[in-house]
Amino acid sequence: MIVLDGVGIPSDDVPEILATGRTDITTIFVSMAARHPDGGDADYLEWHTLDHRPEQQRLPTLRASLRLVSTPNCRAARAASHAGYDGADHVMTYFFADIVGLEEFNDLSVALRNAGRTPFVLPPVQRGVYTVEATAAAPRIRAGADVLPWRPVTGVYVLLEQGTAPTHALVEIPGVAGIWSATSTPTAFSTAAAGQQITYCFLDDDPVDTAARLRPVLERRWETAAVSRLLAGPFYPVVPYAWDRYLP
Repeated sequence: MIVLDGVGIPSDDVPEILATGRTDITTIFVSMAARHPDGGDADYLEWHTLDHRPEQQRLPTLRASLRLVSTPNCRAARAASHAGYDGADHVMTYFFADIVGLEEFNDLSVALRNAGRTPFVLPPVQRGVYTVEATAAAPRIRAGADVLPWRPVTGVYVLLEQGTAPTHALVEIPGVAGIWSATSTPTAFSTAAAGQQITYCFLDDDPVDTAARLRPVLERRWETAAVSRLLAGPFYPVVPYAWDRYLP
């Protein structure tokens, strides 16, 4: 069920609200991985959520993080899945205020590994560094686009494309609370091809149901926009202490 409309004027239409602070997030690090080769996905999610991910909050430029999982129903609801991305069942996202934070991010990863704190590794699909280009919130939610990474979600529809095109219209789809779009940035920390655009549709309705509503919109988009589809599908957020709630 889609959440009820909020009350009052949306934040993005109130200059006095925006004047109190805007997001300083400029860079998104996205790690896509395949399922655990031995079926240890739940154990992996427990370790990562309780041990590895909290440690990242030491980093002065880290602002938020989000872990997502694709279930069999999610995979069946994908509108696109290029062969190179078909295995993406886990998506981990870190939101940074500055790209220099990736150096500290790497240093911390090495330190944790040297301390014996990295018992799990998932088969990588792609690690991408992206520069935030566009954000938009559905007026019905009232909360502004700047704060979408902190607003609770039922899931995220991940849209990965080669080429760039506007995505603001996706907020008109029921179940999409807002979007953030970003373009790939060449860096030693990224394996993403130049010219990629990644869009997160933050959801407040069932991800699979919303995916069905998004599919025809995206099909029309790919017929007319100068972009090619790489991956388009719904993902669920990890539920703490219910590690097996959503598994590949």
